Amino acid sequence: MALLQIPGLPGATELILMVLVLAVYIGLPAAGMVLVYNFLDGKRGYEKRVSELERRVETLESELSEE
Repeated sequence: MALLQIPGLPGATELILMVLVLAVYIGLPAAGMVLVYNFLDGKRGYEKRVSELERRVETLESELSEE
């Protein structure tokens, strides 16, 4: 705590404000990028699931036609 009382260095209030500004400038864009990535990844997962289901339907239809 003695470090915060040295003249010329920012005080506790200024340090808290700098941390909050840093969190807003870095944290919010990073959170936005993570949300966009997860949204797009979910869409790709949906397309992958649909293609797997289509492939499964084709195999079942071919098994049914063989019988």
